[in-house]
Amino acid sequence: MSVGRSPLREHPAFMRFWCARLAGSAGSQMMMVAVGWQMYELTASAWDLGLVGLLQFLPALVLTLPAGHAADRWHRGRILAACFALQTAIGGLLAASALGHWASRELLLGISVLLGTARAFQMPVQQALPALLVPDVVLPRALAFSSAGMQVAIIGGPALGGLLYAAGAGVVYGTCAALFVAALWLAFGLRYEHAPPPREPVTLRTVFAGVSFIRSREAMLGAISLDLFAVLLGGAVALLPIFAKDILHVGPWGLGLLRSAPAAGALLLSVWLTRRPIERHVGRAMFVAVIVFGLATLAFGLSTSFWVSLGALFVSGAADMVSVVIRQTLVQLETPNEMRGRVSAVNSIFIGASNQLGEFESGVTAAWFGPVGSVVMGGIGTIVVALTWMRLFPALAQRDRLRG
Repeated sequence: MSVGRSPLREHPAFMRFWCARLAGSAGSQMMMVAVGWQMYELTASAWDLGLVGLLQFLPALVLTLPAGHAADRWHRGRILAACFALQTAIGGLLAASALGHWASRELLLGISVLLGTARAFQMPVQQALPALLVPDVVLPRALAFSSAGMQVAIIGGPALGGLLYAAGAGVVYGTCAALFVAALWLAFGLRYEHAPPPREPVTLRTVFAGVSFIRSREAMLGAISLDLFAVLLGGAVALLPIFAKDILHVGPWGLGLLRSAPAAGALLLSVWLTRRPIERHVGRAMFVAVIVFGLATLAFGLSTSFWVSLGALFVSGAADMVSVVIRQTLVQLETPNEMRGRVSAVNSIFIGASNQLGEFESGVTAAWFGPVGSVVMGGIGTIVVALTWMRLFPALAQRDRLRG
């Protein structure tokens, strides 16, 4: 059997990382379901739901580039463990506030800043680690399998969080803290060959080296920016509490299922891509996937049926997974190891902008045009962006293979 087709379990360091990411992602997803529902119960405000996303994004905007520089200098496993340690403390604080009945809007917004700080360091490290844990020929399959684990967490986390919320927010937050402890232990035990780079002074040039690297590669820049604008415009996650309560008329259990539906679609595609990675016409596949994502978002915005909404979110998640795997593999294969932390940091800013800033955008447009108008405009905008990017980045649209 060739190395490229060898079972991933033959790479124990990668499997340990995979388990750590699974536990940490499940805890994070459960926490966000509880924070979103609790915030909406406290304030009944779409604006406040948007602020939760914005306050997670702002620390990432400020700290992610320095975090990428740190990931290229120090042991990435130790940085990841520190991020899980901070999230463990956050879970404990939220559990205490819920059990003691002193949770407030201000506390939830402050917690959002701390979560954004942890993720500023966690995201570039998580993206840069797999390439150190498996050979290059295994990397596309490893990234697809890693994404599959992420989707399992995104499916199970919100669904379990929604069910546990019936017993109280404190139960949800306590479970999150336990999951972060497990992730901390796994991450701290990661072992790989780590050769500290030559010491050089920290300058703006070294911190922003990832930006310069991406700007010099048209296909990479096009892939990252396409994902940014597609999810920024097409994301409806921040508005799911409103759709669940006011439009689809379901409770926390329904919100958990709605949050899980995109991940279910993404899981199906990621399992398929683990066995059959995309090897030809990758540029075309990426653009088609983004257009399908926009159409599914549009269908969700117009739906008044819970089951139709679930189906639309399922399709959107499947389409997004195609884009994610192509983008992640392209970035990792075209970046040398000594630059992966800083390049992954830039990629993380784009991902954070598309997720957290997208939540803020959804909250603002929902306050102006209503939740349905916000999602419908986002779906149309995603399709327009995909068609525009095909003309702006022909090297990406015409890309045949992941290896250039």
